Amino acid sequence: MLFKSLLPSILAASSLVSSVKADDLPSIEIIGNKFFYSNNGSQFYVKGIAYQQNNLGSNDSFVDPLADADACKRDVPYLEAVDTNVIRVYALDVTADHTECMQMLQDAGIYIIADLSQPDESINRNDPQWNLDLFERYTSVIDKFANYTNILGFFAGNEVTNRVSNTDASAFVKAAIRDTKAYIKAKGYRTIPVGYSANDDSDIRVSLAEYFACGDDDDAADFFGMNMYEWCGSSSFKASGYASATEDYKNLGIPIFFSEYGCNEVSPRKFQEVGTLFGSDMTDVWSGGIVYMYFQEENDYGLVSVSGSSVSTLEDYSYYKSEILDISPTSVQASAESASGISRTSCPTNTDNWRASTDLPPTPDKDVCDCMSESLDCVVKDSVDSDDYGELFGIVCDHVDCSGINANGTTGEYGAFSPCSSKDKLSFVLNLYYMENNKDKSACDFDGSASLQSGTTASSCSAYLSSAGSAGLGTVNGSVRTDTSEATTAAGGSGNSGSSGSGSSGSGSSSASGSSSSASSTSSGSSGSKSAASTVSITTLTKIATVALSVVVGFGLITM
Repeated sequence: MLFKSLLPSILAASSLVSSVKADDLPSIEIIGNKFFYSNNGSQFYVKGIAYQQNNLGSNDSFVDPLADADACKRDVPYLEAVDTNVIRVYALDVTADHTECMQMLQDAGIYIIADLSQPDESINRNDPQWNLDLFERYTSVIDKFANYTNILGFFAGNEVTNRVSNTDASAFVKAAIRDTKAYIKAKGYRTIPVGYSANDDSDIRVSLAEYFACGDDDDAADFFGMNMYEWCGSSSFKASGYASATEDYKNLGIPIFFSEYGCNEVSPRKFQEVGTLFGSDMTDVWSGGIVYMYFQEENDYGLVSVSGSSVSTLEDYSYYKSEILDISPTSVQASAESASGISRTSCPTNTDNWRASTDLPPTPDKDVCDCMSESLDCVVKDSVDSDDYGELFGIVCDHVDCSGINANGTTGEYGAFSPCSSKDKLSFVLNLYYMENNKDKSACDFDGSASLQSGTTASSCSAYLSSAGSAGLGTVNGSVRTDTSEATTAAGGSGNSGSSGSGSSGSGSSSASGSSSSASSTSSGSSGSKSAASTVSITTLTKIATVALSVVVGFGLITM
């Protein structure tokens, strides 16, 4: 769990207490298109179960499954009994204590793949953005869990692009992958894979997988998950569609596995697909899968029913147990996989069905956004509710070019200030209007929603603002900053061109067969003084936008 390098200092503090066990699970590493144990090079197959209850009966936006030690103590034995080595969790509360659950999972030999988003903070497929608020959410989860070696990896998105009409959203998820990987590296954490979990849409699934797998290692996904519900009842490798999927992904070049599976159109589920998934037809391409799901809920996908401290196994659990305990997949050693020279697939070409640009959104950089907001003379008042931002954006963008705050994942055109908070972006365009009206005081009013301030430009900001240009259409050098202690104060919740890109299928799942995970978590934010931060520079060219600003009002969890 926690790195052994921490052990001496902990023991020095106390000879009786240690949060590190001598038999920590080895981290899982990626070579070619497979997972391997880092300590001995043997192949690792995902034998997983989705583990997160819904929030019915709670005022919270989600229930963090790793923060309830009593529940973990109740459930881990049932996970162990079906040879579980991975659980998937969809949302985590970074303010909670996860030590006990992580230790119990560690002792049981169970790894975790965690989604970085939560319902109020995830990439919205209908108004996709990659901004400071999301960056701070994602990196806060990484900071909380990076030192547990039984964290196998993170998902940067779940079914965000789920049909032809929203393929542009994938550019924003891929930018999230790029920046979270850079953050992990900049913080000096061990290499932790970051991937994406997709739905199985026949029109886009191949292009979607290729898009996330292709390109430089710094930008591309490390693994790819497929929420697969094609095998229903009694079927076969070919009849289920598994054969065609295996053919489709054979040259992906990164590990791929079922991030959810277990169709419930026929009940009870007998899980006959398990033997095929871990059999010779599939193991050269696929690395196992995660059954949806542990808890019986209104969607009827549960393996067990829980009530307080008691657990009742269902028929699905018995059938799954019989199948999963009977598998014996063939394995290769890491050395052999390394010698095979497997490489990443090439990027998909744009077609009528696929329109995501390989030019990714800028890296969210708080210094850039702060420099911009501090330089403005006309700004939105603090008293204005973020729910009213959408109307203001609509008014002002009818009169000025708002391309400097816009982002277009289809054309690859992104305003220099598109990753900033809703409040900062609204202030930027209000100031544009004020400047275009010769600084007339009446041009900074908007029925009392805006006010004047004395804009200043620090010497450290001059280069940023000069590069961005007065309209925000230039080139900006954004940086992944390792000090994320200061949160943006105007995290928007208004879905619009200046919204904080929140609420969507980024956490929880809505599968092709209708499964729906209730998972998600509360918004997290923190404040603090600005400090010099270690950075990894990522240069992103922001091009002059040629499309009009699309204002979408609305904020919340977007489902299928």
